[in-house]
This record gives sequence, structure tokens and C-alpha cells, in this order.
Amino acid sequence: MTTEPPPSQTPADDSQPSPEPQPRLKVEQPAHHAAGVKAVAVAMKQAVSQMGVTRTTRTLSRINQPDGFDCMSCAWPDPDPEHRHSAEFCENGAKAVAEEATKERVGRDFFRAYSIADLSDKSEYWLGKQGRLTEPMVKRSGSQHYEPIAWEDAFTLIATHLTELVTPDEATFYTSGRASNEAAFLYQLFVRMLGTNNLPDCSNMCHESSGVALIDSIGIGKGSVSLLDFYSADLIVVAGQNPGTNHPRMLSALEAAKRRGARILSINPLLEAGTSNFHNPQNMRGMIGKGTDLADLHLPVKVNGDHALFLGIGKLLLEWRAIDADFTDAYTVGLEEWAEHVGRLSWSTLTNACGLSLEEIESAARMVSNSRATIWCWAMGLTQHHNSVATIREVVNLALLRGDLGKAGAGLCPVRGHSNVQGDRTMGVWEKAPGWFLDSLGAEFSFKPSPHHGFDAVESIEAMHDGRVSVFIGLGGNFAHAAPDTGYTTEALRSTKLTVQISTKLNRSHAVCGDTAIILPTLGRTELDMQSTGPQMITVEDSMSVVHASRGRLRPASDSLRSEVAIICGIAAATLGDRHDVDWGALAGDYSLIRRHIASVVPGFEHFEERVLRPGGFVLPHPPRDSRTFETASGRAEFGVSQLATLEVEPGQLVLQTLRSHDQFNTTIYGLNDRYRGIHNGRRVLFMNRADISNLGFKAGDVVDIHAAWRDGRDRCAPAFRLVAYNTPRGSVAAYYPETNPLIPIGSTAEHSNTPTSKSVIVTLSLSSAAPIRDDDRGPALDELDGTGTSGLVWPPASGR
Repeated sequence: MTTEPPPSQTPADDSQPSPEPQPRLKVEQPAHHAAGVKAVAVAMKQAVSQMGVTRTTRTLSRINQPDGFDCMSCAWPDPDPEHRHSAEFCENGAKAVAEEATKERVGRDFFRAYSIADLSDKSEYWLGKQGRLTEPMVKRSGSQHYEPIAWEDAFTLIATHLTELVTPDEATFYTSGRASNEAAFLYQLFVRMLGTNNLPDCSNMCHESSGVALIDSIGIGKGSVSLLDFYSADLIVVAGQNPGTNHPRMLSALEAAKRRGARILSINPLLEAGTSNFHNPQNMRGMIGKGTDLADLHLPVKVNGDHALFLGIGKLLLEWRAIDADFTDAYTVGLEEWAEHVGRLSWSTLTNACGLSLEEIESAARMVSNSRATIWCWAMGLTQHHNSVATIREVVNLALLRGDLGKAGAGLCPVRGHSNVQGDRTMGVWEKAPGWFLDSLGAEFSFKPSPHHGFDAVESIEAMHDGRVSVFIGLGGNFAHAAPDTGYTTEALRSTKLTVQISTKLNRSHAVCGDTAIILPTLGRTELDMQSTGPQMITVEDSMSVVHASRGRLRPASDSLRSEVAIICGIAAATLGDRHDVDWGALAGDYSLIRRHIASVVPGFEHFEERVLRPGGFVLPHPPRDSRTFETASGRAEFGVSQLATLEVEPGQLVLQTLRSHDQFNTTIYGLNDRYRGIHNGRRVLFMNRADISNLGFKAGDVVDIHAAWRDGRDRCAPAFRLVAYNTPRGSVAAYYPETNPLIPIGSTAEHSNTPTSKSVIVTLSLSSAAPIRDDDRGPALDELDGTGTSGLVWPPASGR
């Protein structure tokens, strides 16, 4: 069967003249504020360059509006509709929309020009800038090029591979946090009807530790606060998080809380611009005034020192008897055991483990003790260590000690990254779905789901690597570059018989593929989703359990695109046939039918259709928040006792945390600048304490290779990183991912959650002899840099550590 001709597009042309030489990587004093005129100008310039003036104006005005579309960037909640600003988006949200609504296109001419090997040689930045995918493509066995394939032929090819498996467990089905509730629900339904629970998702690699810790301690794996709580809190703790880059709209909530008298405690190895000074572009003071210094106290904890810090705060609160005894007596168990454990810890042990002085810990504990209501926020700086679950349980212990659940202005707030990552889990995308969910799903659709746990993300990689899984299907995301141990993951994906990527744009995972590979291009959030019954809306769930609608309006990038829902239904119908009494075509044509099934299966979604049509949507139930009830084994919130574990670091070794630049969202690279940290036109930089640079025999500006050893004996290396002197604690270094993902051993994961330890990688450095590496495939090459910009700069000002 032949395909329809693709829409007109500009073919890739390698014969174009070489671009003008690019500016060299530059390190300078970073911007000290996290928004303001500069942020607005940067966002608008990038949006207009990709979308044009008219398209930019029309699209940005609809981001996060009740009748618009949900931003595909972070999961920070929206204000109530009556309090929303006309520009309810941040700089990075505008960049994310510009990436999706770009006028650039990738079609058959592009894939004819570039082989798999050609694409493999390109940077992630270059791949992302090529534009939107426009038609289904297939790389057939033995070929080095993608070629067009008709939709129905693609579905048949996928179905053939799936039905020829000896067991359904030989396939794994990944989901990113971009998928809608409707798509996620149908995806997990199809996978479970196929007969497996292999449903890894991006939660496995980010906030899985939060879910495990919260379920164990309070009985539900979600945060307990609302956006309104930020406006009545006395204290807001921001730990292991960089809101200025990763959740910029959170800064507006912090600013509003600050103006109402709240204090803010920042805990992070790096002093980030967002918590040091904030210029809000949504008001005149933020645009032209001096901004708001958000953090009242910043604690530069060393990497992986948070567990010890929270134990130290707890030790002081117990000594001071700063306890909400009414709450602990009525609603908790385990306080005595925890208090006994904390009391045995010595201060020398705790201060050495966290890298802070007793005076600094006392200052933080006094802020907690004096607070009537505290919100405890954290992100991946806490979740991606070997002891992450223990660390987060320690945060919960402090909240329980102070009675910070079920009252206004207080609670637990794991700040999720991707826009619907929490909704995906609510919809059942989980390799370890609880029995009640499987029973409810089976009753609704008259089948018996497998009760056996499936593979998570790390287990899926290992299973592909050793041949137990031969089919990988990805609903969104960029698995090849989001996963740890890039070399090992690449080997795993390339050893499969089939990889399928449901994507809006080109990324690394299209080049790191199986023997047969299929690309299925899908609609984006910004685009009109027209099905047989008319235009459709989708729904998402934000970080604070609010479910709301999203409606795209732009004309799709190609007439050949299909929605995620339609693609899933097409694969399911081709694979399952009449094995189950599900009308996949009807579900693809009318998403309200999907929502009826969700309402029957998932608690809290009763009258789904009616409630989600209300402006702002509705809030899902949360027993600890709503009624101080806890669905744990004891029926109470449970204090957890966790032994203090520290990394064993030998002389000459450092502890690396991977992080994002400001021009980045997950693995999508918007640009090559990180102005909040003073980096321009480059990404291969390593932030390091000046004393460590000197003591190890280097100087600022040197180019080094980063090595990570693991017990498997493999020397994992990320070559050619420029040393940048920075005010990070001694022994702690930082660099951007995905460039540093090759250093994260596949076997180094968090206890209980199996999350890769991306924030605590033990590394050594050596002077680099690597070939030049270009961040954007055009320049500058690292060997062209003279390093003069780094020779005298330490930012922020040295603290003497």
C-alpha cells in the first residue's frame, strides 16, 4: 500500500553554505534574577523565530487558560480562573510551545538525505531544531534509512511483532509525562489486555522515590497541598529544587507568599538565581523594580547530604520539644522509635554528612520551630540518590512532627516535572498497579489483568540488553537520552527486533533504534484534535491533583498526523482484533467515551465529563489533606526510621549531580545558554569549587574527561568538559544532562524505588585528549576555546567553604 503525498516542506540540504562562525563558549557573571524584562524578551524572540508573529500571539495567549491548552512543560498548577493573568506562562513554557508549534518540518525528503548513522552523529540540539514530524516512517530490517509507511501498514507491522512474541512480557511500553489522561488510560488498557504489566514511565526515573516514601508514610503517593496553601504558609521549604529553571511559575507563588509574610528556606548545593532574586514579569515592580529576594536562608548542603540535614533538624525539634503533640497523638504511630533513633545520632556524624555547621542547622530548625504552618517542597535533588526514599521519609517525619498535614498553609509538595506525569500514574500507567485498580479495570472491561508486576524503566533496559524483551514502544519522550548509562541503554535498544516511537519531533531515540523501527507522528497540545464526532478535548492532572481540560486550536503540522488516542486505538485494534469486546474505533472518535470508563474505574473521577467542563476543572480526593485519614497498614501516618547512609568517597573522587540548563526541558535543548549560571553558547561545562580545582591540579578553563567507575568494572567516560569555578560545596560538582547520562551506572539505583542515582555519581577527572565536541554541530569546538572567561570568575561569591 502506498502513502498519501506529504504536505509541502523544505527538504534538508547538506549543500547549504556553512553558517557564520559561532561565538565561543563564554562564562560570565550570571543573571541574578529569574524573570523580568530579559526573560520576556528571550521568550518572545525565540517564539517569534520559530512560529512567526501572528502564530506566536495567537498561541501564547491560550497557554494555561480555561478555554486554551495546558502547557506541555512543567506540572505547576494554574491559579483559579478568575485570578489568572492574561500571560499565564513562563519563559520556558513559551520555549516549549515554540518547539511544538514551529514552522519547520521533517518528512520523507529529510529521511532520504540522512541515514541512521548520520542522525546518530548529530547533537540533541540539532535534532530538535529540525522541526515537526509529518508522516509515519519505517526503518526496515537491514536498512539504514527511514522511508514512508501508511498508517494501517504501520499498525499491522506492529501487531505482527507483538502477536509473534512467545509471551507478552517480551514487549515493554514506555510512557512520558506528556500523554493525556485519555491516552494514558487507553495505553495501559491495551497493554494489560495484551497480557503484560511492563509499563515503565518517566516517574521511574524522577519522582518514583517520592511515591514510595509517601505511600509508606501517609498512604497516598501524592502531595497534600493546593496552590492556595502557599498564600497562607508561614514557612516554605524548597529542597533539592531549582524553581527558576524547572518550575518558573512557582516563583510567582513564592513571591506572593513572601509579600504576605512567609519565610523561605532554600536547601540546595548551588545557590540558584530563582531563589536569590526574582523579577516577576507579570507586574510593573518585577519588570523595572529591584525584584524580590526570596530565600531568607540558603543552606548549601553537599550533594547527598540532605538526609543528614533533615535528621539534624528533627534532632533539634525533639530537644526543643517543638512538637504538635495533639496531631502526633491522634494521627501518627512510630514517634517514640523515631525519636530514639534520632537521639542516638552524634552531631559530628550529622554535620560531616551534610557539610553544614551546627549553627546553620540550628538556624533552619528555628525557622521550622517558629512556623505555624510549613509547606515542604522538593524535587529531583532529593529523589535521585541511593537513599532517596529514606531522605523523603525524613521530610515527612518533620511534617508529621509539626502537624503539617490537613491544615491550611501546610503540607507535603513533591514538585513534579512533566505536565501530566502524575495523571499518567493515576490512569494506571504503573508496572506495579495495586490489586484494587486491576480488579476495577478487569470488571469494567470483562477481562482478568495479570497480577504480576512488570518491568520498570531500569528493568526494561536490562531485559532488552539480555534479550528478554525484543519490542519497545514509547508513547512520547526520548527514552534513549532520558535513561541512565547511555552506552548500555544504546546497546539495549539496538538489540531489539522492533522499536516504535510516538513522537511530535525528531530526537535521539529515532536514531538509537531496533532492527525494525517505526516513527508515528502525533498531534501536539497546541493543535486542533478533530475526530469523527468533532473537535476533542483532553485532560491532565497537575502536581496538586487538579484535573482540567486542554484544547488545542492550531492547524496540525501535517494532515497526516493522528492523535495519541487514535494511534493507540489503531495499534490495539490491529493487535487484539476481536479478542476483547472493546470498540477501539468508537473510543478514538469520541473521547468522552474514554472518560466514562475512567469514571467507572478510577476513584475520584465520578461525573468526570460534567466536572472537568467547569472552568479550572476539579480536585481529586486526598485523604490526609481532606480528613486527616491515612490508608496505611496501621490506619495512621507512620514515622519512618532510616539508618543514615553516606557515600564512600575516596581521595581524588567527587560527587556529581546532573541538572538542567535554563535553555532546556528534560532532554529537549532549546538553546546553548544558561544565563542564570553565566554560561553562553555551550553545554559541556563542569561546575566545581575553586579549591577542588586547585587541589586536584587543574585550573579553571581546563578541559577534562569525567570518569565514573562502578562495581561492574566498566570505565564510563563523558569527554571534554570545561571546568567552571562555581560556589558549590567542596567535593560536589554539577553538569548538564543528557551529556552526563553515560556516567550513571545502570545498576546504581535508589533503594525501594529503583530510580537511577543521577544526583550522586562518584567521579574522577583527567585532562582531556578527546577530539573536539561541538554542542550544536556547527561550533564552537571545545579545542577552539581559550578559557579566559573562566580564569577569574567564581559565582556566586565564595562562601569560604
